[in-house]
Amino acid sequence: MNEKLFLQDSYLREAPAQVVDITPEGGIVLNQSLFYATSGGQPGDGGVLHWDGQETVISTSVKGETGQIICLSAEGSAVPKIGQEVLQVLDWDKRHLHMRMHTALHLLSVVIPLPVTGGAITSVKGRLDFNMPQAPEAKEALSDALNDLISRDLEIIEEWITERELDENPSLVKTMSVAPPRGAGKIRLIRIGADDSSVDLQPCGGTHVARTGEIGRVRIGKVEKKGQLNRRVHLHFDD
Repeated sequence: MNEKLFLQDSYLREAPAQVVDITPEGGIVLNQSLFYATSGGQPGDGGVLHWDGQETVISTSVKGETGQIICLSAEGSAVPKIGQEVLQVLDWDKRHLHMRMHTALHLLSVVIPLPVTGGAITSVKGRLDFNMPQAPEAKEALSDALNDLISRDLEIIEEWITERELDENPSLVKTMSVAPPRGAGKIRLIRIGADDSSVDLQPCGGTHVARTGEIGRVRIGKVEKKGQLNRRVHLHFDD
């Protein structure tokens, strides 16, 4: 399993690594990964690997069968050999947009306190699916409440609990369709707001901004009916 540098510092943009494996399809496995792998509705990171005057463009990153992060090179890019030392350079602009939207979606689950049945993030918008039999009547009021939380510039805090502690507190899990990753003995939680200002706490393995003020203004867009009980709420950056 490769070390996940993005969990140690989601603002890290460059890092050295060593190639430890090449998959039969040409995917690159590094001993430590700057690149987040597609999961939980958040897209995988891309960027560039540099070595010995050569480079390969990483189009995205995915999880392998054993949980390792596999970097997928763009068509036509060179592939380094196993054992090669490389420099990872993250596509920071896209990652930062994902971080902003991911944190905004956590806050959306605060202003719409209903079970979440799915979600997705892109660099321009995001969405959450809710167990919501009736569509919300006041989208503007919800947008205002969401932007009020963002403007409070709340701190984003990482916490860890055991799998047993999560089992004893099932209400922490808001997303019905995606179970928190297990097997490592610990579950990562993301808290928004410190101490008395805390507004949200839920399991999450994705990347987030350091404070809500970094998100910028957002607006709630289209609300779509998805089945008898589900509504899909779209969220857009408003800057």
